[in-house]
Amino acid sequence: MAVDRKREHQHWSNLTPTAKRGVLAKREEIEAELGDRIAGFDIVLKTTESQARGKKALDELSSHSEANGGFVFALFNGCMTMSERFPSLSQSDLARLMFMGTYTNYDGRLQHDNGRPINRKSLGTLLDMSRARFSEFYQKLLAEEVISDNNEYEDIYVNPSIFYRGSLADAGHKIDEFRHTRLFRSTVRELYEKYGGRTIKQLAILYAVLPFVNFSFNIVCFNPEENNEDRVVPMDLDNLAALLSYKDTQKLRAALGSLKLDGKPVFLLIPDVNDKRKRRIIVNPRVVFAGSADSLRAIKVLFN
Repeated sequence: MAVDRKREHQHWSNLTPTAKRGVLAKREEIEAELGDRIAGFDIVLKTTESQARGKKALDELSSHSEANGGFVFALFNGCMTMSERFPSLSQSDLARLMFMGTYTNYDGRLQHDNGRPINRKSLGTLLDMSRARFSEFYQKLLAEEVISDNNEYEDIYVNPSIFYRGSLADAGHKIDEFRHTRLFRSTVRELYEKYGGRTIKQLAILYAVLPFVNFSFNIVCFNPEENNEDRVVPMDLDNLAALLSYKDTQKLRAALGSLKLDGKPVFLLIPDVNDKRKRRIIVNPRVVFAGSADSLRAIKVLFN
Protein backbone atom coordinates (compact mmCIF):
# COMPACT_ATOMS: atom_id res chain seq x y z
CA MET A 1 0.00 0.00 0.00
CA ALA A 2 1.41 3.41 -0.97
CA VAL A 3 2.39 5.74 1.84
CA ASP A 4 0.71 9.16 1.89
CA ARG A 5 3.80 11.27 2.69
CA LYS A 6 1.83 14.48 3.01
CA ARG A 7 -0.53 12.94 5.52
CA GLU A 8 2.35 11.34 7.40
CA HIS A 9 4.12 14.72 7.61
CA GLN A 10 0.92 16.28 8.96
CA HIS A 11 0.67 13.61 11.63
CA TRP A 12 4.32 14.14 12.56
CA SER A 13 3.91 17.91 12.90
CA ASN A 14 0.97 17.34 15.26
CA LEU A 15 3.14 15.54 17.79
CA THR A 16 4.76 17.09 20.85
CA PRO A 17 8.59 16.85 21.19
CA THR A 18 8.18 14.09 23.78
CA ALA A 19 5.92 12.08 21.48
CA LYS A 20 8.34 12.53 18.57
CA ARG A 21 11.20 11.17 20.67
CA GLY A 22 9.02 8.19 21.56
CA VAL A 23 8.23 7.50 17.91
CA LEU A 24 11.90 7.66 16.91
CA ALA A 25 12.85 5.33 19.75
CA LYS A 26 10.15 2.84 18.70
CA ARG A 27 11.31 3.01 15.07
CA GLU A 28 14.89 2.24 16.12
CA GLU A 29 13.62 -0.66 18.23
CA ILE A 30 11.70 -2.15 15.28
CA GLU A 31 14.62 -1.72 12.90
CA ALA A 32 17.01 -3.37 15.37
CA GLU A 33 14.66 -6.32 15.88
CA LEU A 34 13.83 -6.97 12.21
CA GLY A 35 17.17 -6.05 10.66
CA ASP A 36 17.35 -6.78 6.91
CA ARG A 37 13.83 -8.16 6.89
CA ILE A 38 12.49 -4.59 6.99
CA ALA A 39 14.07 -3.75 3.62
CA GLY A 40 11.44 -2.52 1.17
CA PHE A 41 8.97 -1.64 3.91
CA ASP A 42 8.08 1.74 5.43
CA ILE A 43 7.33 2.39 9.07
CA VAL A 44 4.33 4.69 8.90
CA LEU A 45 3.33 7.15 11.60
CA LYS A 46 -0.34 7.37 12.55
CA THR A 47 -1.96 9.70 15.05
CA THR A 48 -5.51 9.73 16.32
CA GLU A 49 -7.85 12.72 16.24
CA SER A 50 -7.63 12.99 20.03
CA GLN A 51 -3.84 13.21 19.80
CA ALA A 52 -4.14 15.99 17.23
CA ARG A 53 -6.60 17.88 19.45
CA GLY A 54 -4.24 17.48 22.38
CA LYS A 55 -1.39 18.93 20.34
CA LYS A 56 -3.54 21.91 19.32
CA ALA A 57 -4.49 22.57 22.95
CA LEU A 58 -0.85 22.45 24.04
CA ASP A 59 0.06 24.89 21.28
CA GLU A 60 -2.64 27.33 22.41
CA LEU A 61 -1.47 27.23 26.03
CA SER A 62 2.15 27.54 24.96
CA SER A 63 1.37 30.54 22.75
CA HIS A 64 -0.53 32.21 25.58
CA SER A 65 2.41 31.71 27.92
CA GLU A 66 4.92 33.01 25.38
CA ALA A 67 2.80 36.08 24.62
CA ASN A 68 2.83 36.98 28.31
CA GLY A 69 6.51 36.46 28.96
CA GLY A 70 6.51 32.89 30.18
CA PHE A 71 5.61 32.00 33.74
CA VAL A 72 6.72 30.99 37.18
CA PHE A 73 4.60 28.85 39.47
CA ALA A 74 3.15 30.74 42.41
CA LEU A 75 2.47 28.30 45.26
CA PHE A 76 0.21 29.01 48.21
CA ASN A 77 -1.71 27.35 50.98
CA GLY A 78 -5.36 27.13 50.05
CA CYS A 79 -6.38 27.02 53.71
CA MET A 80 -5.00 30.41 54.70
CA THR A 81 -4.78 33.96 53.44
CA MET A 82 -1.48 35.46 52.31
CA SER A 83 -1.52 37.67 55.41
CA GLU A 84 -1.77 34.57 57.58
CA ARG A 85 1.05 32.85 55.73
CA PHE A 86 3.32 35.92 55.84
CA PRO A 87 2.18 37.82 58.95
CA SER A 88 5.03 40.34 58.92
CA LEU A 89 4.48 41.41 55.31
CA SER A 90 2.34 44.46 54.62
CA GLN A 91 0.00 44.79 51.67
CA SER A 92 2.68 46.70 49.77
CA ASP A 93 5.21 44.00 50.64
CA LEU A 94 2.97 41.34 49.08
CA ALA A 95 2.92 43.24 45.78
CA ARG A 96 6.72 43.51 45.85
CA LEU A 97 7.00 39.81 46.65
CA MET A 98 4.83 38.90 43.66
CA PHE A 99 6.92 41.09 41.35
CA MET A 100 10.19 39.72 42.74
CA GLY A 101 8.96 36.16 42.21
CA THR A 102 8.82 36.64 38.44
CA TYR A 103 12.64 36.76 38.43
CA THR A 104 12.96 33.25 39.88
CA ASN A 105 15.14 31.10 37.64
CA TYR A 106 15.05 27.33 37.11
CA ASP A 107 17.50 26.69 39.97
CA GLY A 108 15.58 29.01 42.30
CA ARG A 109 18.08 31.84 42.02
CA LEU A 110 16.85 35.36 41.40
CA GLN A 111 18.27 36.62 38.13
CA HIS A 112 17.59 38.94 35.23
CA ASP A 113 16.38 37.53 31.92
CA ASN A 114 19.92 37.86 30.54
CA GLY A 115 21.19 35.49 33.24
CA ARG A 116 22.81 38.13 35.45
CA PRO A 117 22.25 37.26 39.14
CA ILE A 118 20.22 39.61 41.32
CA ASN A 119 21.97 40.29 44.62
CA ARG A 120 20.76 42.32 47.56
CA LYS A 121 21.86 45.66 46.14
CA SER A 122 20.42 45.09 42.68
CA LEU A 123 17.15 43.79 44.16
CA GLY A 124 16.68 47.09 45.98
CA THR A 125 17.22 48.93 42.71
CA LEU A 126 14.83 46.61 40.87
CA LEU A 127 12.09 47.14 43.44
CA ASP A 128 12.70 50.91 43.36
CA MET A 129 12.73 51.27 47.15
CA SER A 130 14.65 53.60 49.44
CA ARG A 131 17.62 52.03 51.22
CA ALA A 132 15.94 52.10 54.64
CA ARG A 133 12.61 50.67 53.47
CA PHE A 134 14.30 48.02 51.37
CA SER A 135 16.52 46.93 54.28
CA GLU A 136 13.41 46.42 56.40
CA PHE A 137 11.65 44.52 53.61
CA TYR A 138 14.69 42.32 52.99
CA GLN A 139 14.94 41.35 56.64
CA LYS A 140 11.26 40.39 56.58
CA LEU A 141 11.86 38.12 53.58
CA LEU A 142 14.68 36.37 55.42
CA ALA A 143 12.65 36.03 58.62
CA GLU A 144 9.64 34.61 56.73
CA GLU A 145 12.00 32.18 54.92
CA VAL A 146 10.91 33.54 51.56
CA ILE A 147 14.54 33.84 50.48
CA SER A 148 18.02 32.73 51.53
CA ASP A 149 21.37 34.33 50.71
CA ASN A 150 23.87 32.38 52.80
CA ASN A 151 26.23 31.45 49.97
CA GLU A 152 29.69 32.64 48.95
CA TYR A 153 28.41 34.53 45.91
CA GLU A 154 25.66 36.39 47.84
CA ASP A 155 23.11 35.13 45.33
CA ILE A 156 19.48 35.18 46.43
CA TYR A 157 17.47 31.96 46.29
CA VAL A 158 13.68 31.79 46.53
CA ASN A 159 11.85 29.22 48.65
CA PRO A 160 10.43 26.75 46.08
CA SER A 161 7.22 26.43 48.10
CA ILE A 162 6.50 30.08 47.25
CA PHE A 163 7.77 30.56 43.69
CA TYR A 164 9.19 27.93 41.36
CA ARG A 165 10.21 27.84 37.72
CA GLY A 166 10.35 24.53 35.90
CA SER A 167 8.66 21.17 36.41
CA LEU A 168 7.15 20.94 39.90
CA ALA A 169 8.09 17.26 39.93
CA ASP A 170 11.73 18.38 40.04
CA ALA A 171 11.28 20.86 42.88
CA GLY A 172 13.09 18.60 45.35
CA HIS A 173 10.92 19.85 48.21
CA LYS A 174 7.66 18.68 49.71
CA ILE A 175 5.13 20.90 47.96
CA ASP A 176 2.14 18.54 47.78
CA GLU A 177 0.30 20.54 50.43
CA PHE A 178 0.32 23.68 48.29
CA ARG A 179 -1.90 24.75 45.43
CA HIS A 180 -0.27 26.50 42.50
CA THR A 181 -0.94 28.55 39.40
CA ARG A 182 1.01 30.02 36.52
CA LEU A 183 2.00 33.62 37.19
CA PHE A 184 2.90 35.29 33.90
CA ARG A 185 6.11 37.24 34.12
CA SER A 186 5.88 40.12 31.67
CA THR A 187 2.30 41.04 32.62
CA VAL A 188 3.09 41.13 36.36
CA ARG A 189 6.17 43.25 35.67
CA GLU A 190 4.14 45.59 33.50
CA LEU A 191 1.58 45.98 36.27
CA TYR A 192 4.30 46.62 38.87
CA GLU A 193 5.83 49.31 36.69
CA LYS A 194 2.43 50.97 36.40
CA TYR A 195 1.12 50.48 39.95
CA GLY A 196 4.31 50.01 42.00
CA GLY A 197 4.21 53.55 43.38
CA ARG A 198 1.46 55.08 45.47
CA THR A 199 -1.12 52.58 44.23
CA ILE A 200 0.97 49.52 45.11
CA LYS A 201 -1.56 48.38 47.73
CA GLN A 202 -4.12 47.92 44.98
CA LEU A 203 -1.71 45.69 43.08
CA ALA A 204 -1.24 43.57 46.21
CA ILE A 205 -4.85 42.41 45.87
CA LEU A 206 -3.81 40.35 42.86
CA TYR A 207 -1.44 38.25 44.98
CA ALA A 208 -3.66 38.21 48.06
CA VAL A 209 -6.64 36.83 46.13
CA LEU A 210 -4.83 33.75 44.74
CA PRO A 211 -6.00 31.28 47.45
CA PHE A 212 -9.61 32.00 46.46
CA VAL A 213 -9.29 31.70 42.68
CA ASN A 214 -10.49 28.63 40.81
CA PHE A 215 -7.81 28.46 38.12
CA SER A 216 -9.82 26.19 35.86
CA PHE A 217 -12.21 29.09 35.29
CA ASN A 218 -10.32 32.07 36.83
CA ILE A 219 -13.23 32.93 39.09
CA VAL A 220 -12.97 33.97 42.74
CA CYS A 221 -15.04 31.44 44.67
CA PHE A 222 -15.60 29.47 47.88
CA ASN A 223 -14.51 26.13 46.37
CA PRO A 224 -11.44 26.93 44.24
CA GLU A 225 -10.51 23.28 43.67
CA GLU A 226 -13.85 22.33 42.08
CA ASN A 227 -13.44 21.10 38.49
CA ASN A 228 -17.14 21.07 37.58
CA GLU A 229 -18.10 24.59 36.53
CA ASP A 230 -21.74 24.03 37.48
CA ARG A 231 -20.70 23.33 41.07
CA VAL A 232 -18.44 26.36 41.51
CA VAL A 233 -19.79 28.70 44.20
CA PRO A 234 -18.79 32.28 43.30
CA MET A 235 -17.60 34.58 46.07
CA ASP A 236 -19.15 38.04 46.17
CA LEU A 237 -17.39 41.29 47.04
CA ASP A 238 -18.64 41.39 50.63
CA ASN A 239 -17.10 38.03 51.48
CA LEU A 240 -13.86 38.76 49.64
CA ALA A 241 -13.59 42.10 51.43
CA ALA A 242 -13.89 40.33 54.77
CA LEU A 243 -11.19 37.79 53.87
CA LEU A 244 -8.83 40.53 52.67
CA SER A 245 -9.53 42.68 55.76
CA TYR A 246 -11.28 45.45 53.83
CA LYS A 247 -13.76 47.20 56.11
CA ASP A 248 -15.40 48.98 53.19
CA THR A 249 -16.58 46.76 50.33
CA GLN A 250 -16.86 49.75 48.02
CA LYS A 251 -13.17 50.53 48.51
CA LEU A 252 -12.31 46.99 47.46
CA ARG A 253 -14.59 47.31 44.45
CA ALA A 254 -12.90 50.57 43.45
CA ALA A 255 -9.45 49.03 43.91
CA LEU A 256 -10.34 46.02 41.76
CA GLY A 257 -11.78 48.25 39.06
CA SER A 258 -8.75 50.52 38.97
CA LEU A 259 -6.30 47.82 37.84
CA LYS A 260 -5.93 47.77 34.06
CA LEU A 261 -3.70 45.83 31.68
CA ASP A 262 -3.43 47.38 28.22
CA GLY A 263 -6.76 49.07 28.83
CA LYS A 264 -8.47 45.83 29.86
CA PRO A 265 -9.54 45.05 33.45
CA VAL A 266 -7.39 42.80 35.60
CA PHE A 267 -10.52 41.93 37.59
CA LEU A 268 -13.78 41.72 35.67
CA LEU A 269 -16.92 42.20 37.77
CA ILE A 270 -19.98 40.69 36.10
CA PRO A 271 -23.54 40.32 37.45
CA ASP A 272 -24.23 37.05 39.24
CA VAL A 273 -26.82 35.12 37.24
CA ASN A 274 -28.50 34.07 40.49
CA ASP A 275 -28.52 37.50 42.14
CA LYS A 276 -28.20 40.64 40.01
CA ARG A 277 -27.25 42.68 43.09
CA LYS A 278 -24.02 40.70 43.43
CA ARG A 279 -20.96 40.50 41.21
CA ARG A 280 -18.83 37.58 40.11
CA ILE A 281 -15.11 38.31 40.07
CA ILE A 282 -13.12 36.99 37.09
CA VAL A 283 -9.32 37.34 36.91
CA ASN A 284 -7.67 38.24 33.61
CA PRO A 285 -5.90 35.07 32.33
CA ARG A 286 -3.01 37.18 31.03
CA VAL A 287 -1.92 37.51 34.66
CA VAL A 288 -2.65 34.09 36.16
CA PHE A 289 -4.08 30.92 34.65
CA ALA A 290 -3.79 27.16 35.08
CA GLY A 291 -6.78 25.75 33.22
CA SER A 292 -7.42 24.04 29.88
CA ALA A 293 -7.21 25.51 26.38
CA ASP A 294 -11.02 25.39 26.08
CA SER A 295 -11.41 27.31 29.32
CA LEU A 296 -8.77 29.83 28.25
CA ARG A 297 -10.66 30.53 25.03
CA ALA A 298 -13.92 31.08 26.90
CA ILE A 299 -12.35 33.42 29.47
CA LYS A 300 -10.48 35.44 26.85
CA VAL A 301 -13.79 36.31 25.19
CA LEU A 302 -14.85 38.12 28.37
CA PHE A 303 -11.80 40.39 28.24
CA ASN A 304 -11.91 41.23 24.52
